[in-house]
Amino acid sequence: MALRGVWQLKKLVVSYCDWGGSSRGIRACMESHLPAFKESNPQLEVVTELIRGQHPHLKGFFRNKNERVICIKNMTPEDIMQYATSLRNALGRKVVKLKTRHLTKHPTVQGTWTTDVKF
Repeated sequence: MALRGVWQLKKLVVSYCDWGGSSRGIRACMESHLPAFKESNPQLEVVTELIRGQHPHLKGFFRNKNERVICIKNMTPEDIMQYATSLRNALGRKVVKLKTRHLTKHPTVQGTWTTDVKF
């Protein structure tokens, strides 16, 4: 996704094995879908990396120095392209877990309402 008109994903590294069965989907994807993905995203540097004996994964490097790794073993080429597109559209921010289910600037003094309140 573009933040203020600038795409946040700088580099996408596709790691695969040329021998293993879990990399079958990414090898098919590299022949059919990946060249079109490179052409449609000129702002993105797409690099393929051969790592023998390891499961395939996608690694995205973002402008804010974060990186995200997605394991793609035993996936179809269509699923792999969905994950590559979701990495391209991501902002690269870390996921922050909220402490409460609601956010407010002025928290209540009496506490939050629950169904267990007895009158």
